[in-house]
Amino acid sequence: MTEGDVFGALANPVRRALLDALRDGPRPVNDLAGRFDLSRPAISEHLQVLRLADLVREERHGRERHYHLHAARLAEVHDWLHPFERYWRARLRDLRDVLDEEET
Repeated sequence: MTEGDVFGALANPVRRALLDALRDGPRPVNDLAGRFDLSRPAISEHLQVLRLADLVREERHGRERHYHLHAARLAEVHDWLHPFERYWRARLRDLRDVLDEEET
């Protein structure tokens, strides 16, 4: 995975869960690590990947590091995925029409 690889960063379920935990606001790394059955260094590695992809930012508060969600990059992903959403909605409408025809 290369620096800035948003899709590579989002491919991992732990990293997606970390982003989900940050939706409600900044969290210290110890709080984030306590949510998972992983070591703190493993969580720190996942946060590093998210930071390099510019999905989170790190802020020092004394000896603690707090992580913040950087949602602008997620908006870029949404913009890229939007045409596919329209495609699948159309396919599901077609399927609904076929199923409705079979009921009559």
